[in-house]
Amino acid sequence: MSDALKHECGIALVRLLKPLEYYKEKYGTAFYGIQKMYLMMEKQHNRGQDGAGFASIKLDVEPGQRYISRVRSNHSQPIQDVFKQINERISEELKAKPEIGDDVAKIKSEIPYVGELFLGHVRYGTFGKNSIESVHPFLRQSNWMHRNLILAGNFNMTNVKELFENLVELGQHPKEMADTVTVMEKIGHFLDKEVMQLYQDCKAEGYSKREASPVIADRLDIAKILGRSAKNLDGGYAMAGLLGHGDAFVFRDPAGIRPAYFYQDDEVVVVASERPVIQTVFNVPFESVQEIDPGNALIIKKSGKVSMEQILEPTVKKACSFERIYFSRGSDAEIYQERKNLGKLILPAVLDSIDSDTDNTVFSYIPNTAETSFYGLVEAAQDFLNQRKNNYILANRNTLTAETLQELLAVKIRTEKVAIKDAKLRTFITEDSSRDDLVAHVYDVTYGVIKPTDNLVIIDDSIVRGTTLKMSIIKMMDRLNPKRIVIVSSAPQIRYPDCYGIDMAKLEGLVAFRAALALLKERNLYHIVDEVYAKCKAQENYLDSDVVNYVTAIYDQFTPEEISDKIAEMLSSPEINAEVKIIFQKVEDLHIACPKNLGDWYFTGDYPTPGGNRVVNRAFMNFYEGKDARAY
Repeated sequence: MSDALKHECGIALVRLLKPLEYYKEKYGTAFYGIQKMYLMMEKQHNRGQDGAGFASIKLDVEPGQRYISRVRSNHSQPIQDVFKQINERISEELKAKPEIGDDVAKIKSEIPYVGELFLGHVRYGTFGKNSIESVHPFLRQSNWMHRNLILAGNFNMTNVKELFENLVELGQHPKEMADTVTVMEKIGHFLDKEVMQLYQDCKAEGYSKREASPVIADRLDIAKILGRSAKNLDGGYAMAGLLGHGDAFVFRDPAGIRPAYFYQDDEVVVVASERPVIQTVFNVPFESVQEIDPGNALIIKKSGKVSMEQILEPTVKKACSFERIYFSRGSDAEIYQERKNLGKLILPAVLDSIDSDTDNTVFSYIPNTAETSFYGLVEAAQDFLNQRKNNYILANRNTLTAETLQELLAVKIRTEKVAIKDAKLRTFITEDSSRDDLVAHVYDVTYGVIKPTDNLVIIDDSIVRGTTLKMSIIKMMDRLNPKRIVIVSSAPQIRYPDCYGIDMAKLEGLVAFRAALALLKERNLYHIVDEVYAKCKAQENYLDSDVVNYVTAIYDQFTPEEISDKIAEMLSSPEINAEVKIIFQKVEDLHIACPKNLGDWYFTGDYPTPGGNRVVNRAFMNFYEGKDARAY
C-alpha cells in the first residue's frame, strides 16, 4: 500500500498443557513457552509496530508467590525490547540464584515470566496515542486469584461512550473512556459477580473460604460471563483474556470482522490473528489450524479442557476483506491465491486502458505488498498474449513461415521493477514546499527500461488518500517518459471510513470522497451535500438500529469510472507529461477473489453493525461542520 495506513493489531496466546518438566525433557528448555511467544509475536510484527506487550501466568502456586508477570514497550522496536527485558530479568535471577540450576520446579517458582499460560499483543495506535498506558495487555488486579483479569485485543468499538456510561450506571468509576478499558471493566464486573455468587454457593455447601477457591475455579462459567458482558458491544473484535487462576478465552465478534485462528494438540493450545503464524511456529499443516467461529469464544479451562462456545448469535459473516488485500501476511495459502486472483480479475480493465497493446506496455508494482497481485496480473496478461498468438497461428497456418513463427513466439509480457522505496529517507523538514520535494523522492525509479511509446502499468494494493501517488509515485514514474501511466488498485474505491480497527476515520481524507465532491460541484449538484447533512443531523438521537447511512447519496450520481477518472485528474500535477489513468477493482470481482471475506463497508457503505451507520454519518457531519475529529 503506497499510502501510509496504520491498521490491525495482533494477538498471540499459548497454553502449555503438560508440566514444564515435559518441555524441558523434550525440547531442552523450561522456557519453551516464552520462546514460542517471541516467535508468534515477531511473525505478527506486520500487524503493529507502535507497541507490544507480554503477560504470563503460573498455575498452582503457593500463596505469597507472584504468579502474574507483565511487560510492555512502546519503543521503536517494541517486540525486541519486550523480550530483551524478559531475557535480562531471567538472566539476572539465574545469576543471583545459582542454586536453581536446571531444577524446573525452582525455575517456575522463582523466575518471573516462566509459566504455563501466555498472552502477547502487537498494536498500532489508531487514536494517535502511543503512551505505555495504551499498550496491551491490560491488567485488572485483585487479591482474589479468580478476579485478576488480563485482556488484550484486536478491536475497535463504535459505542465506547455508551459502554462507559453503562459502567457508570453500575456504580463504577472507569479511569478513562477507551474501548479496551471499558470492555475490560465490563467483563471484570460480571466476573466479580460470578465469583461472589459461586463463593456464596460454596459457603452454603459447607466449604471453608480456603476450600472454596479451587471449587470456584472449577465452576467458573466463562461463557456466561462473556455473554452478560457482550450484550451491548458494537464493533469488530477478537479479544483474548486470562484469569489469574488459569482460565483463558478468545472471543470473536458475531460478524467475524476481526480474524482469530487456533491450533490444539496434546501439548499446547495456540491462538493467533493469522493462520500461517501458527503453521510456521509450530510446524503444523494448513488444515490443522482452525478459525474461531464468529460470535463464539474458544475457552481454555485451568484443567486443560478446551471448548468452543457460542456467546452471541452470529450474524451474516463480514470478515474484513482488507485482511486478504493487504493486512495479513501473504504466506497464508488461501490469501496468496486470493491476491493473485485480485490481479487476474482486473486485467480486462487494464487491457481497455492500454487498448490491448501489451507489446508496448511494461507491467510493474508498488513495493512490496502488491507483488502477489502483480504476479496474478502478469499471469493473466500472459494468458491473453498466448491466446492472441494462438488465434494468429490458426488464422495464418497456411502461410506461416518458421521465421515468422519464431518472432511471434518470442514476444513476451514485459515486466520490470521500476519503483524502489528508499526506506532510509526521512522527511525531516516541515516547511511545506521543501517537504513536498523530499516526499517526491521517497521512491527511486529504474531508468532505461521504458520507451516513449510505452504504457507503464503499476499495480498497488489499494489507494486510500492518494497523497503518495500525487506527491511521489506519479511524478517519479513520469521521469521515465512513458506515453501513459496506468495506476491499478487491486482493491475497489475506498469511499467510507472504517470503525472496526483500521485507521480510516475521516471522510475528507479519502480521495474517492474528495473526487465525488469535486464532481458534485462541477455538475451543480452540491446541494446533495446539504441534503445529506440534514438527513444525518436528523438522526443524531436515533437508536443505532434505526440509523441509515445517507452518505451513499454522495456517490449515487456517478459511475465508478467517472470517479476513477476524476481521481486521476486530481492526482496528476500540471507538470506531468504522460497521460494518467487510474483503475480500481470492481466490488463484485473482490468478492469472487476473496469469497470467505465479504466485509466491504469501506467500499460500499454496507456496515455489518448498526454502530457503523452512526459512525459514517458522524464522520460526514464532522466534515460538513469543519471539525477535525474522529467519528468514534
